[in-house]
Amino acid sequence: MTTVKLTGIAASDGIAIAPVYLLTEPNLSFETKRVEDADAEVARLDAAYGQAIAEVSKIRDIAKESLGAEEAQVFDAHLMVLQDPEFTDQVKMKIKDENVNAEAALHEVSTFFINMFAGMEDNPYMQERAADIKDVSERVLAALLGVKLPSPATIDEEVVVIAHDLTPSDTAQLNKDFVKAFVTNIGGRTSHSAIMARSLEIPAIVGTKSITETVKDGDLLIVDALEGIVLLNPTEDEIKEYQAKADAYAAQKAEWEKLVAAPSVTKDGHHVELAANIGTPKDVKGVLENGAEGVGLYRTEFLYMDSPDFPTEDDQYEAYKTVLESMDGKGVVVRTMDIGGDKELPYLTLPEEMNPFLGYRAIRISLDRKEMFKTQLRALLRASVHGDLRIMFPMIATLQEFRAAKAILDETKAELVAEGIEVSDSIQVGIMIEIPAAAVLAHQFAKEVDFFSIGTNDLIQYTMAADRMNEQVSYLYQPYNPSILTLIKHVIESSHKEGKWTGMCGEMAGDQIAVPLLLGMGLDEFSMSATSVLKTRSLISKLNLTDMQALADKAINECSTAEEVVELVNAAVEAAQNN
Repeated sequence: MTTVKLTGIAASDGIAIAPVYLLTEPNLSFETKRVEDADAEVARLDAAYGQAIAEVSKIRDIAKESLGAEEAQVFDAHLMVLQDPEFTDQVKMKIKDENVNAEAALHEVSTFFINMFAGMEDNPYMQERAADIKDVSERVLAALLGVKLPSPATIDEEVVVIAHDLTPSDTAQLNKDFVKAFVTNIGGRTSHSAIMARSLEIPAIVGTKSITETVKDGDLLIVDALEGIVLLNPTEDEIKEYQAKADAYAAQKAEWEKLVAAPSVTKDGHHVELAANIGTPKDVKGVLENGAEGVGLYRTEFLYMDSPDFPTEDDQYEAYKTVLESMDGKGVVVRTMDIGGDKELPYLTLPEEMNPFLGYRAIRISLDRKEMFKTQLRALLRASVHGDLRIMFPMIATLQEFRAAKAILDETKAELVAEGIEVSDSIQVGIMIEIPAAAVLAHQFAKEVDFFSIGTNDLIQYTMAADRMNEQVSYLYQPYNPSILTLIKHVIESSHKEGKWTGMCGEMAGDQIAVPLLLGMGLDEFSMSATSVLKTRSLISKLNLTDMQALADKAINECSTAEEVVELVNAAVEAAQNN
């Protein structure tokens, strides 16, 4: 059998060799048939129910352990439906009365109940049951058809997950003890699945275009997520070659691990802060294990995305408190809810928009829905006494927006103090610089904020007018373009003139080509996936600040293309490492 080679975008470093687990939607179509033996058909239905109950029970137990009891409640609801005689008996009666196959009877009865519950517009609780019945019916139907329903939470053997794309909730369910890598058809280095893969330390390749059509369950794959190469049905020699490469990478990681307790200092003694990005309190373990000096971005929207309804003030307080206490006095930058764009909530109805990335999202929703915003701010302010909290507002375009958000924060703080609740007096308040208008006006913003954190993922796509998830224009996603570098330098210099600091929480902060340039431009804090911290610390220790300042100036003032900048940086880093 000939080895098949596919290429994609290396999104999370590592090498894996394991069989395929296809995470794709199965075909659940069936034909309505008359049956001679209705009792045998009922027995087949009972067996399918038994299989479904076992699967849901397993998923619920995993969800309880990984996400908590509250998150797992949805699966308790599914089990109740599966064991509800009013539902199951009607399916059996239809089989016996009409002598139809179990698939047809199940479909007709479940459709009746789904439509009935979905129509109860004055009872939201009953409306939600429609979704439960739909999920449960699909699971029983899959069992009847002998088709596997994908469920990343139930993977219990070493595999490479293959999907068209992975949602944040799919990625959050992956157990890295068993999921050795994942590969998708679409996506880029800055897609949410790629960012989460780096947080979970799972090798990932995205944007292969056709991996789901090329492989089947059980095929052996080599995933080289250092180079962006996938090998299907590799030879014995190729397996040995890549096993050796995996061993070499593991040895390199072991060298980096020696820097866990080391300071982040250049060769000539300049210190910067290397922080990590997190999505949930569970991610703090990786932050500490990788020697990060703080949390530069806590993406609080995952609290909302992982919840069946708006998280309560107390739920949020506990999450923020856990992170602040775990970081033991190190700085924690918490971004207020950044929902919208490609991050939707099933319980928050957002308007249909032509371009949601430029629409009603992030701070725009928070300012419009003040009570929801204040719930989050109350939780943050209550948690502030447990560590070094820094609050950051996302998607700020104008000074008026910042002032409005700050006014709500101050109002919320005054209310808490009036209630006798203790709040820290040393909370820094900053903004994400991700809209070009804010970057250009950074010298004015710097007079009023405590810090900037540059969100390069969006700043680049907005500056270049190129959707970072659109493969047709992906060539325009250029972190090293001199125009982007000029904006970044202006932001950093503007903050320094006012005695403030600038961090970066976009993926560019851990990019090994970008790091020397950012160092030279005076970036104070680099926040990245925890797994990139030690590699970046190692690189910084080999560089001289004065040399990097000259490099950054040359890149901005003399280079006209991103390619020229890359060539310039590679030559400078090679020279630095040889000295």
